[in-house]
Amino acid sequence: MHSHLKKLSFAGALITLGIIFGDIGTSPLYVFQTLLVEGGKVNEALVLGSISCIFWTLTLQTTFKYIFITLQADNHGEGGIFSLYALVRRYGKWLAIPAIIGAGTLLADGIITPPISVTSAIEGLSNVPALAASFVPGSRLILGIVIGIMLLLFFFQQFGTKVVGSAFGPVMLLWFFMIGTLGLLQIIHYPTIFKALNPYYGFELLTEHPKGFWLLGAVFLCTTGAEALYSDLGHCGRKNIQASWIFVKTTLVLNYLGQGAWVLLQPAGKNFTGINPFYQIVPYPHLFMIPCVALATLATIIASQALISGSFTLISEAVSMNFWPRITIKYPSNIRGQIYIPSINWILCFGCIAVSLYFQTSEAMTAAYGFSITVAMLMTTVLMYYFMRYVKHWPVWLVTIILCVFLTIEFSFFVANAVKLLKRLFFLVFEFGLIFTMYIWFKARKINNRFLNFIDLKDQIPLLNALSADKSVSKYSTHLIYLTKANNAKQIEEKIMYSIMSRKPKRADTYWFIHIETTNEPFTMEYSVDQLEPGKIIRVEFRLGFRIQPRVNVLFRKVIEDMVARKEVNITSHYDSLSKFKINADFRFVIMEKFLSYNNSFSVKEGFILNSYFAIKKLAQSEAKAFGLDTSETYIEKIPLVVKPVGNIILKRVAGSVKDLYPN
Repeated sequence: MHSHLKKLSFAGALITLGIIFGDIGTSPLYVFQTLLVEGGKVNEALVLGSISCIFWTLTLQTTFKYIFITLQADNHGEGGIFSLYALVRRYGKWLAIPAIIGAGTLLADGIITPPISVTSAIEGLSNVPALAASFVPGSRLILGIVIGIMLLLFFFQQFGTKVVGSAFGPVMLLWFFMIGTLGLLQIIHYPTIFKALNPYYGFELLTEHPKGFWLLGAVFLCTTGAEALYSDLGHCGRKNIQASWIFVKTTLVLNYLGQGAWVLLQPAGKNFTGINPFYQIVPYPHLFMIPCVALATLATIIASQALISGSFTLISEAVSMNFWPRITIKYPSNIRGQIYIPSINWILCFGCIAVSLYFQTSEAMTAAYGFSITVAMLMTTVLMYYFMRYVKHWPVWLVTIILCVFLTIEFSFFVANAVKLLKRLFFLVFEFGLIFTMYIWFKARKINNRFLNFIDLKDQIPLLNALSADKSVSKYSTHLIYLTKANNAKQIEEKIMYSIMSRKPKRADTYWFIHIETTNEPFTMEYSVDQLEPGKIIRVEFRLGFRIQPRVNVLFRKVIEDMVARKEVNITSHYDSLSKFKINADFRFVIMEKFLSYNNSFSVKEGFILNSYFAIKKLAQSEAKAFGLDTSETYIEKIPLVVKPVGNIILKRVAGSVKDLYPN
């Protein structure tokens, strides 16, 4: 996204509508219908109370928490739970846990948002008189169309959204105008519906209705896109989101009020089973229903696209921050931040199709939707406390009030949604798998790092110089490159020196040590060079943002070109036969990959974590591929990980006798 589009402008606001508000903007398709179904007998108290709860949820949760407060937690313009974690992680090691849970649950509901949105849109065709017999909710025809749309959606991810992305904004602008107008047309017939904005009716519903409190599970569906809204902050900028929200919220509220007005205008005792008020308020259905469904379908596809792109970004950040195994990440266009992750794409695709086949109707899907998002929002609130208190330095009394308000609201939603657990057992494996993978990867890396022994590189310079000059040792490579985790430029891992010196020594003319620092900023791309021994021992430090993939081969080549241009290094081959022809010297990377040694005796917990880690690692991308290293230039060296050597081995030596072996 161009930086000028992050400034408040009409173009920026239009793009914001297309990227940010798709999920929350399509919620009128199913929210009010769900409340009517779950509320039982439809009467004025249920309608007014439901709309009151929706309005105040959008006001307190979406507007106050996310639009005004959470959007301030921008990490150099970027949002999302990992961006927030990067801002506050220095204030508590345990903060990784809410970040992992929040990211895992946010991804998990990603497999139900596209099906529920697209299905609710296509089911609208059942309101067209000529098509009502064929387009029955849950029918094979509707399922086939929904699955076909999602297959195409996921198939086209590999090509990027550059071509169709420019149409997202205008389509969503038309969508919001349409839903606002539809609502207004009904409000004109029943202006009394505006009293539903009074919080009294919401309170009365929650306290006096037989199922009052549990209806919060359905009410919550109106704000499910708020967490994704924060995740997409970097695409449009805070000011455009805040300005656009005024228009978006107005049209949403008008539509909900219009649906409520239509319901209250119906004859008393009418059965609303199988009736979606959203489509019932469309005038002249024989003329406008098909265009309305077509626009709704486009809007839900755009909402799904934003969620899929957000999932790719989230996993990419998780890889950079060592919460996820390294996997193949592709760049389908030259737009900064636009990525494509094949494995995640097809996992989401399979999940979305499975959800459609399992639940079949949007009504059944809403019964299982929302629980994970409430957990994600609670985790964001926990991290936001540290941001408000320690980054923004807001007074304790103010932070405490804000925290109490949101924890009360979100915990109420959590309890109301907890009853959905039995209906969403289908998702638990997926959710558990995501959170388990992140937790294991994070904890195992911590255990790994405990056993990193660093030594003073300055003390090793004489040894490296001596080896480099020793003609009795055959040359391993002219330029030998290692990746180091040593943050201190004066240190090196002991295992690297062991790799160079042990077995067959690796003699080279120049030893390079590359260190990658992942910064808290999203798009940093910087490097520095420290010649510890000019022309012989060189350390390169890359400072990369957490949204930049560490393609070391490409980056290192750029560094070499820069250093040659500055005459800081000579890469002409040192072999006599090649140097006179100005042939470039050879470069070789050495990647050290660990495996779990049998010589280990650790606790049950550490054993489970490490065994799980190495099992997952077998499915992950290799280190060489993850760092973008050409296999022809890379040597993989396997080294054992010994956490706690097996001890207490009692081996008794007994006297041997030669004459027993040779009796004669």
